[in-house]
Amino acid sequence: MTSDAAHQPLHGLRVVDAATLFAGPLAATILGDFGAEVIKLEHPTKGDPARTHGPSKDGVSLWWAMLGRNKRTVTLNIGKPDGAEIAKKLLATADVFIENFRPGTLERWGLSPEVLHQINPRLVIARVTGFGQFGPYSSRPGFGTLAESMSGFASITGWPDGPPTLPPFGLADGISALTCSQAIMTALYERDRPGGSGKGQVIDLAIIEPIVTILGPQPTIYDQLGTVQGRTGNRSVNNAPRNTYKSRDGKWIAISTSAQSIAERVMELVGHPEVIDEPWFRSGAERAKHADLLDGYVGDWIAQRDAAEVIAQFEAAQAAVAPIYTIKEVFEDEQYTALDTITTVEDPDLGPVRMQNVLYRLSETPGAIKWTGRKKGQDSDAVLTELGLSHEAVEQLRTDGIV
Repeated sequence: MTSDAAHQPLHGLRVVDAATLFAGPLAATILGDFGAEVIKLEHPTKGDPARTHGPSKDGVSLWWAMLGRNKRTVTLNIGKPDGAEIAKKLLATADVFIENFRPGTLERWGLSPEVLHQINPRLVIARVTGFGQFGPYSSRPGFGTLAESMSGFASITGWPDGPPTLPPFGLADGISALTCSQAIMTALYERDRPGGSGKGQVIDLAIIEPIVTILGPQPTIYDQLGTVQGRTGNRSVNNAPRNTYKSRDGKWIAISTSAQSIAERVMELVGHPEVIDEPWFRSGAERAKHADLLDGYVGDWIAQRDAAEVIAQFEAAQAAVAPIYTIKEVFEDEQYTALDTITTVEDPDLGPVRMQNVLYRLSETPGAIKWTGRKKGQDSDAVLTELGLSHEAVEQLRTDGIV
């Protein structure tokens, strides 16, 4: 096994990331983690909004340290004709272009997919927007919050007597980033496989769509049964007991009984094996109708014990259980430590900094974090001179506000 850059799985792939907040850039980060050369294009004065989003330390954006990792940073105003011409030179050398401008913006700048494919027929163009490239909402500004609202996610999240609940992080953006990176790899495989087209294609990814996919069979259930899922708090309509429970020492614990055998083990463990013989106990959906009873049995048993004892006894009974963690406890957990899920990277300003590791482990060609998010435009001179521009030309572009 080696993490040598030349042996990383995406070594030799060039990605140009001109997207912001947050799906497109995170997709590029994922590709960069596995060896792609990612060139981040930012506006010369505005930069990527992630640089000022969320907490910072000593003026260093902590979000950018993670999101900008493994990317070479170039400032370029591609909305100006001179900047658009340089973008064409750069994209002529690229395999992938990720952007999230409103539909019609690239076309207005003379950088439409048709133009770019004339310059580089092999270019895969990922267009990430809130609502997609067509349809009545396509021109609206779109963020993950709107996708979480419109998808059906918020309407089923929260307590039955409370309001719909939005996640306190970029859930829809994160799901879209994973989807986008997978879509890019699909398009690259089609381009390069034996019998493939040899050409790049355009990916139209609407952030409102991937989150609908992970909601499971809700659309089919509604279509066939007319059932609209409501809010059930931490309970599930598909199985019970399934909830969070407070232990004697004030810690919260979650359990799941998606498998029938697990449900039986839990009820034996908490001292109520008699319910296993009830006809309604034989299916998850029927157990869910008796959630008050089952939660009472489980909750009472857990409330009489400290969390460590609860977890130990559940594990001994081979029943599914997990503590409710804050990020502090994620840092301290021995399983996450063994996996190196939160790893340490050196940053020139922050020193050693902890962040999420690469997304998955490959046995022979693993990914790696080479550096944290770099300063705005740190690689502009190097990248632009690699395209054939002279140092004098780059300085003139800088004077003109293009770089």
